[in-house]
Amino acid sequence: MSPVVPESPIINFLPYQKAWIADQSRFKIGMFTRRGGKTFGSCGEIVDDCIRAEIDRRKVRWTILSRSENTAKEALEDALKPMTRAYYAVLKGLSNRPKPEFTEGELHVPAYTDVDLTTGQLIHYPEARYKTQEVHFPGGSRVVALSASPDAARGFGGNLLLDEFAFHRDSRRIWGSAFPVVSRGGHKLRVISTPNGKGNKFYELMTAEKEGRIWSRHVVDIYEAVRQGLDVNIEEIRAGMADQDAWAQEFELAWLDEASAWLDYDLISACESNSAGLPGLYMGGLCFVGVDIAARNDLFVIVVLELVGEVLMVREIIAKKRISFAEQDRLLDDVMRSYRVVRVAMDQTGMGEKPVEDAKARHGSERVEGVLFTGAAKLDMATSLKESMQDRKTRIPAGDPVLRADLHSIKSQVGLTGNRRLVADGDGDGHADRFWALAVSAADLGPESFGYQGVPGTRSRFADPDNDDDDDAEGSGRGNKRGAW
Repeated sequence: MSPVVPESPIINFLPYQKAWIADQSRFKIGMFTRRGGKTFGSCGEIVDDCIRAEIDRRKVRWTILSRSENTAKEALEDALKPMTRAYYAVLKGLSNRPKPEFTEGELHVPAYTDVDLTTGQLIHYPEARYKTQEVHFPGGSRVVALSASPDAARGFGGNLLLDEFAFHRDSRRIWGSAFPVVSRGGHKLRVISTPNGKGNKFYELMTAEKEGRIWSRHVVDIYEAVRQGLDVNIEEIRAGMADQDAWAQEFELAWLDEASAWLDYDLISACESNSAGLPGLYMGGLCFVGVDIAARNDLFVIVVLELVGEVLMVREIIAKKRISFAEQDRLLDDVMRSYRVVRVAMDQTGMGEKPVEDAKARHGSERVEGVLFTGAAKLDMATSLKESMQDRKTRIPAGDPVLRADLHSIKSQVGLTGNRRLVADGDGDGHADRFWALAVSAADLGPESFGYQGVPGTRSRFADPDNDDDDDAEGSGRGNKRGAW
């Protein structure tokens, strides 16, 4: 039986939405532009299927798994519920025949009825019932919208819609739970999304050759959507995005890989130096220190950058796991004695409050700064680091695969709201702790000029033994003297 796709001012589906609804393939996947109405069209198919089940006196069940609870509710409130009401309104208007009122035994048939001209049977269209996350049709069909998780995917029954699947956390685990369930009983599976890089199951499903044979694929970018009647101004949206990567991914449906990595491997390699990462090559210049606080499983990281001319040279990276706060304090104190540190930027988020307070007490609030790692602050720091590396003004140790992987693990993602955020990809050692220690140490040096007062009676751990009494070396920072600061 062909789908009911109403031609009515109440519901105006665009041609590509009608094509999606009309495609009754069991396994169907669609990659659609943002603002193209992919959820609206998908909800149209679900309501259509439920209405058909009502007419045929069958029961169907649909589950919508969205990336979050809020987006699940939006799918119901903004699309499925009003569309269900609209479908019923359209069905009511399909016939101008008078509606019979009579009693069958003890049962009174509602006035809202229609007659099947082929069989002469009455067709009843009572209203559906609406709950917060569910729509119940009077004949027993049901639609449920949930936040996506492996457990939710394992527990659903019937047909399934994975909404914005590329943005689901644990997309592979969700797929591993959902597909075995939907593969039984001839149920339908619908997958829709915009791209979100290549590191998720949606990318694999859209691009796989062998597995792709079972899928009916639909692809509609912003240009095709507008050609088919989508009423948006392309140039206005592009200008408003002001981000070419985000525009390419969200509207042109580009698969961004290296573009989604905040620091690609070419940039990382270009900033490597054989002279970086060697404390013994410290030239006595001004230093900037970044500290990423950690406990338990994350890494505690200190990065020391020496200002050499206009270049920030990584002099030392200290990375320790599962060490006490006392040991973390000792490591920072050792760094402060060994280098001419003009600023320490420390992660103050959460457990960092006390270490920052203690560091200020030991080394002065003028030199120690606490940084709250909010989303906006992290984006600012990461942007400063990226720009410095693009200008080749930050140099990192060469040939360190762990450091390379850590720096490359930060991915740039554009969420459904259009906001860019940075996330650590993969399950490696730590959570890009070296990246953030480097980013916070290099961020916003500004145009300030720094003065430094040497501390008499102290000595660098890198000082030459035969120059201990060289008065000229103390505080001078000339040549390779590693005096006390």
